[in-house]
Amino acid sequence: MKKSFTKLDTKARFSMLESLSQIFVNPKSELDFENPFELLCAVILSAQATDSSVNKVTPALFKKAPDPLSLSQKSQGEIEDIIKTVGLHKNKSKNLILMAKMLVDDFKGEVPESYEELIKLPGVGSKTAKVVLNVAFNKPTVAVDTHIFRVCNRTGFCTGKSVKEVENNIVPLIDQKFILKAHHLLLLHGRYVCKARKPLCNECKIAALCKKINVSFDDNR
Repeated sequence: MKKSFTKLDTKARFSMLESLSQIFVNPKSELDFENPFELLCAVILSAQATDSSVNKVTPALFKKAPDPLSLSQKSQGEIEDIIKTVGLHKNKSKNLILMAKMLVDDFKGEVPESYEELIKLPGVGSKTAKVVLNVAFNKPTVAVDTHIFRVCNRTGFCTGKSVKEVENNIVPLIDQKFILKAHHLLLLHGRYVCKARKPLCNECKIAALCKKINVSFDDNR
């Protein structure tokens, strides 16, 4: 018997995303960027960091290095000085430069539009690649971060023991109407309502649909 990765039926999943789309009318990334290259840099920086902390450093970064070629020619020390308030700044500065060099050498200075090519870039894992594909190129992908993982498991929308398990099984559970914006609908709900330690269940607009699995779930990843 094939394993089911959802506790909700098709109608409940549709209703949940419909309700979230009425709350978050124009869901979008809270990272500041102007083009796919800037988004890629910002998402790399956002690993284990808040979007607001990334937005504080990217204006100076993009002024200093507005494109892959200019970033590839910077020293690691220069980039470290700009992004030093962001967590893991030493490793991230190294990856940003290596990523830019690969864009210049292998992709003619353009951010690739395929998952397989994106994950070849230094500092780019599955989540980063799928964020770029969804946000920059309008691809039907869902990058499962800690917020989406929590919301999916708590509500029963898509259950899994790991981020990867949810990521591998969530897309077929999403109605085509919401496929391009499901990532941000679930993420924003997790960030502002279905919080890790103290979910705002009494204020939640999808509480009637939620299976309330592991409501006390404390995920600090």
